[in-house]
Amino acid sequence: MKIKIVLLIIAIIFGYTNAYAKTPKEAIDFFNKYTTYANNYDENLLDLYSPEAKIIREVVKPSGETVDVVVPTKRYFKELKIGQKTAKLRRYKNKYRNIIAQETPDGIKISAERQPTRENYWLKMYQIVQETDTGFKIKEEMMQTKVQTFLKHKDKGEE
Repeated sequence: MKIKIVLLIIAIIFGYTNAYAKTPKEAIDFFNKYTTYANNYDENLLDLYSPEAKIIREVVKPSGETVDVVVPTKRYFKELKIGQKTAKLRRYKNKYRNIIAQETPDGIKISAERQPTRENYWLKMYQIVQETDTGFKIKEEMMQTKVQTFLKHKDKGEE
């Protein structure tokens, strides 16, 4: 009888963990949702991020050198809300290609190339997403940018 109870408990635990197990295909579906929200200036975009997400902007200098700027989450959320209004007026959108999702120890890493509106170049980006009881959340995001003003925020904390 005890063995049946132990096996039942193991089956319940295994079934419970598998109920939340997400696949790279589901991560790409999540990324497509992210893209739709971002390109339609949907305020629900912020709900896709973990409150402690690590936001990295890899600034590509004119020389080709890159510099990582970590943007504090709180500031990123604040600036994104403001930036969405300007982006909507300018009809700014990103296109993505070569989208790949692969499992990592930290979650699922989604990598792609991003093309900003009215540009002919492609930039690297990735997101690391983790499953939660409410679905995927972005834990870390890196996007390359040629916007040099990000450099003035290097090594600055919350603002």
